Amino acid sequence: MDQQQFINFVRQRGLAVVATRGPDGAPQAALVGITATGRGELVFDTSRSSRKYGNLSAFAQVALVIGWDNEMTVQCEGTADIPMGADRDRCVQAYLAQYPNGVKRAHDQDIVHVRVRPYWLRYSDYRSGSFTIDETTLGN
Repeated sequence: MDQQQFINFVRQRGLAVVATRGPDGAPQAALVGITATGRGELVFDTSRSSRKYGNLSAFAQVALVIGWDNEMTVQCEGTADIPMGADRDRCVQAYLAQYPNGVKRAHDQDIVHVRVRPYWLRYSDYRSGSFTIDETTLGN
């Protein structure tokens, strides 16, 4: 799966399960609305009061699963951060292109947009006649 295929896959699905590490080291998972920037970064929003925000503030490594319908999925691992300045503007713009109803939410002081820079992807297609598993290590 090349970068453009990854971007298209994420944008077509729009949902992901993100796994973070809780304060005691235990995994915690959440369903999030997600998109990809033109650079292949993943973007979702969350509340500053959410478990995932606290978890990401303490430990930036995350795992995500995107897509589960039609027996096609991408698993990925990456580093999360809260982008600032021009990076934030670019990420929020990508997110709002996917979720235009998020404009009001984007101005809420409790909401932050999280960027994940993937460093590992595993695309799996288990459909009959098109079985594929493709792992990719990225240079982030």
